[in-house]
Amino acid sequence: MSDATSNGTAVCQALLYPRSIALVGASDDVRKTGGRPLQFLRRSGFQGRVYPINPRRSEVQGEKAWPSLAALPEVPDHVFVLSPTETVVAAVEECAGLGVKLVTVLASGFSESGPEGAAREEALRTIARTSGMRILGPSSLGVVNPGNGLMLTANAAFAEPDVPRGNVFVASHSGSMLGALVSRGKARGMGFAGLVSVGSEVDLGIGEVCAATLDDPAIQGYVLFLESLRHGDAIQSFAREAARRGKPVVAYKLGRSSAAAEMAATHTGALAGEDDIADAFLKDLGVVRVEMLETLFEVFPLARKLPLGRATGQRVGVVTTTGGGAAMVVDQLGVRNVTVQPASADTVARLQAAGIPGHAGRVLDLTLAGTRYEVMKKALEILLDAPEFDMVVAVVGSSARFQPDLAVKPIIDSAGHAKPVLAMLVPDAPDALAQLTAAQVPCFRTPEGCADAIASVFRRRAPGVPATVRASNAQAQALSEAQAYEMLDAVGVTHAPAATFDIDRPPAALPFDYPVVAKVCSAKIPHKTEVGGVVLGIRDAHELAGAFATLQRNLRERAPGIDCRQVLVQPMRKGLAEVLVGFRVDPEAGPIVMLAAGGIWAEVMRDRSIRLAPVSIETAREMIAEVKMLKTVSGLRGKAKGDLEALARAIANLSQLALEPRLRVGEAEINPLMVMPEGEGVLAVDALVMQVPDAA
Repeated sequence: MSDATSNGTAVCQALLYPRSIALVGASDDVRKTGGRPLQFLRRSGFQGRVYPINPRRSEVQGEKAWPSLAALPEVPDHVFVLSPTETVVAAVEECAGLGVKLVTVLASGFSESGPEGAAREEALRTIARTSGMRILGPSSLGVVNPGNGLMLTANAAFAEPDVPRGNVFVASHSGSMLGALVSRGKARGMGFAGLVSVGSEVDLGIGEVCAATLDDPAIQGYVLFLESLRHGDAIQSFAREAARRGKPVVAYKLGRSSAAAEMAATHTGALAGEDDIADAFLKDLGVVRVEMLETLFEVFPLARKLPLGRATGQRVGVVTTTGGGAAMVVDQLGVRNVTVQPASADTVARLQAAGIPGHAGRVLDLTLAGTRYEVMKKALEILLDAPEFDMVVAVVGSSARFQPDLAVKPIIDSAGHAKPVLAMLVPDAPDALAQLTAAQVPCFRTPEGCADAIASVFRRRAPGVPATVRASNAQAQALSEAQAYEMLDAVGVTHAPAATFDIDRPPAALPFDYPVVAKVCSAKIPHKTEVGGVVLGIRDAHELAGAFATLQRNLRERAPGIDCRQVLVQPMRKGLAEVLVGFRVDPEAGPIVMLAAGGIWAEVMRDRSIRLAPVSIETAREMIAEVKMLKTVSGLRGKAKGDLEALARAIANLSQLALEPRLRVGEAEINPLMVMPEGEGVLAVDALVMQVPDAA
């Protein structure tokens, strides 16, 4: 057994299956936060040993109280520290000295509260690092395992008895959300194999907690409630392994509306904000990221039915007994760019031959005649067998509430087909929803939830090759443009010809034809236009000499402290389109690659596509299809077609920096990259590369 596997097993055991628990600061008052865990544990029937610790009382809630951890007859597997913030570090130090495996810290007041709190948090981090003991929190409301009655939580929502057992594990940054998620899951017939509030993640984070539970046979899937992307390496490692094992992961992440994270060096950071990167990160790791909280649990049966790696299209067929209800579903799918596929002529002929009533346009509307078991069952059979559909959504009207046997039961009886069949019920029909959920049929109460689930499952992607480059804390330094082109040469990205000259000696001859552009060339001037460091449209040697003089003057006036001795000269080029291709090693997500509308439009249009790096040429083609501006050079309506295949190669090649730690590239950006006519390739005409200093 590897050290990682052994450590994961130990974490899982102490987290979800502890044999003994100590409650430091346990209160006799069950109305107080510190009194809840003991009350909940006893009410739920937890069979392990529980030790209330309270030095001021001999008895807590009718049970013997212990004065300290040291006074206990054994070292507990798991200690829940319920005492005030100022006592936490000492309590955790005592746990480490005794050899406790896992400590959960309830209190807040750490890094979020200023320098003193940050010092307390660093003390906890040091204890975990030096002792090997694991810490959950601070600001953790605890851990719940309905399977063994482990209600080790201070969350008041768990005063409600009978948390349903199931096979879904929930990990949340927000402890208060656990109660909300339980109530929502319970309403949908979803049971839980465990719930964990990770809090501030001073040590154990969501990724490592979930990874530790992957071997638990009781857990078949995961729900993540994320406030931000933290400990990205651990989340990535967990998500890749979950995908390999076929355990679906569904995430709801806050932060869609946050401002883009600005970067000093490149446009890439301004365009790829924190949530944009997190979105690509999750989807590229096979995680189903939903937009709606309600969809968190509704999407699970669909995610199981369409496992990652299965070859499937994204064409949805819709059959309905109510035209209005179906129209809402079609509308919501269209908003999310999901294709609602009409029935083919062959399928229509089969429907007619079977005597199926109604008409088949964008949807198959059975009208009220569809509220008969045999009609809906036969229609579903034909649609699910039709090659033009990858899944079928059945939209059921009022009969779902009053007579589910008519149109809902045939959906349940069709669930064994290889293709998914989904149900969207227009009325409030809790009994029908319960029947569908029990049969593991994806079912929805709203068209928005239905469309969100379908689109979210379609948008996740099988994990690709993992990067070997890691984020560095060292300050990256810019290379000169000439050095940047050498870096592009190393990964096979073509650029316009370039020659460098001493700024005091304009050349008599050039290795390429006029017109040309002249640019100051210095690692200390990454943004040349800001100092007047670019002269365009130079037509001959006389104008070139004048351009060199202009550059010298502008440097003296606008960058007097910078000693720039070189000028880079390139032939002027014009392509059919300009794009930005950027690479960045994000501190949490790791290496990413971005394609965006380039030139002056880069930050105006925010028309871009982001993926984890490295990417294949096939993935690069997908990115090109997502950038709307590039449709203008896709050959539509007789327009000139750009060399999009060469662009795909350039994107894929630049992304290979993710596999080249020796090059030490923290950021790289080509803006613009000229897309030439088909067959003529692409050309980088400006590049900026930020390199991390050699650690040696």
